[in-house]
Amino acid sequence: MPSFDTVLEPNLVELRNAVDQSNKEIGTRFDFKGSAAKIESVEAGKDRSLQLHADSDFQIAQVRDILTSKLTKRGVDIRFLDFSAKIEKMGGDKVRQTVTVKQGIDSETAKKIQGIVKQSKLKVQAAIQGDSVRITGGKRDDLQAAIALLKKDVTDVPLAFNNFRD
Repeated sequence: MPSFDTVLEPNLVELRNAVDQSNKEIGTRFDFKGSAAKIESVEAGKDRSLQLHADSDFQIAQVRDILTSKLTKRGVDIRFLDFSAKIEKMGGDKVRQTVTVKQGIDSETAKKIQGIVKQSKLKVQAAIQGDSVRITGGKRDDLQAAIALLKKDVTDVPLAFNNFRD
């Protein structure tokens, strides 16, 4: 039976390149002279996050803008990053914000995808498998219709479709 996997995977090489370019720009910009502004990549097992460091809330917003512009130029979807964490005060007048990098479909989004596929009346089935959703169907055209449906209906995360089998 033809099938494919719906996944949530950022391009980690491009993400690292964007972080490096952002740090390079922060180092050369005049308004960051003498400040502790930087971006660090933190990897804890499978979980990834970025830590934005700066001297003030205003500077951390500028660091975030630089990062998002570099990510956009490198073709990495900004929806992979979760900027919802609060800005933390560190020693002195330094601040830090932890930005998580989304990887793998969480259970809530997986159930949403499964519900959309069931309500679509297409002749396909969706099965949650860990941090991905496998969609199987009788015909390739049904699977292509399911991909189009998911691209249209699930806009809060940048889904990717891989492992296509005939």
